[in-house]
Amino acid sequence: MKPDERTAAIGIAIAAILGLIFAFAGADGGESIGPLKSFTLLTIIAFAVNVAVFIPSYLARTDHYYDLTGSITYLTVTAVALLTADVRDTRTVVAALLIFIWAGRLGTFLFRRVKKSNGDRRFDAIKQSWIRFLMAWMLQGLWVTLTAGAALAAITSGAKTTFGVLGVVGLAVWVVGFAIEAVSDSQKTAFKNDPANEGAFINVGLWRWSRHPNYFGEITLWTGMAIMVLPALSGWQLATLISPIFVAVLLTRVSGLPMLERRADKKWGGQPEYEAYKEVTPVLVLRPPGR
Repeated sequence: MKPDERTAAIGIAIAAILGLIFAFAGADGGESIGPLKSFTLLTIIAFAVNVAVFIPSYLARTDHYYDLTGSITYLTVTAVALLTADVRDTRTVVAALLIFIWAGRLGTFLFRRVKKSNGDRRFDAIKQSWIRFLMAWMLQGLWVTLTAGAALAAITSGAKTTFGVLGVVGLAVWVVGFAIEAVSDSQKTAFKNDPANEGAFINVGLWRWSRHPNYFGEITLWTGMAIMVLPALSGWQLATLISPIFVAVLLTRVSGLPMLERRADKKWGGQPEYEAYKEVTPVLVLRPPGR
């Protein structure tokens, strides 16, 4: 086994182990579906959906359905959680609705982008190796489980509480984060579709406030979700509040900002306009231009 394949095998094992640990933590004190705790079943479904789509995707050597599958996974586990919940209170319904809105928008956006670009360059090498490609799908199953974990734990929680102040505050934070992500994605799409911007870097709209406003919006909305569902969590379920922390670490330290910043520096580094833009524009947190 080659070194990169050995690394992929380790990654698959780690994803499975972390998913298993998280499945039991999120299920603590929660509802059951037959012999299984609801949260545990949802975790199994998250991984199963990704593995199922991985098989035809590998045979066709295509990554076109990777991001779309991620969104479908969110929608599937949330629908199952909502439909099987013993009690559907305000928090349960609102949390599910927010995931439906977010996953539906982002999945459609990413799928259209991939179809237009005819693939994602991140997968060019790994989709030729079944074990490396499988690792990407397993990590996506883990991504869904960890990011939506707090919401899913609240939906399947045996303890239902009034929506309350934290519910309202969390919802407000979520709305702000969602708006930032959606607007920044729309602005970047419009910028790229303008022939006059061929080969240029985006520095308009929210992209004047941050070099990656869409990522800031993503982190913000999951933070809002965690605040909103907090009152419904107890015991080991509280471990699911790692959701916004996980999103922030992954986007800022692993697969998001580092990769995009390197790519941007390679393409525009040294150009006076780009260096000036970097000098005055935060990498993540929004700040009005000129301050």
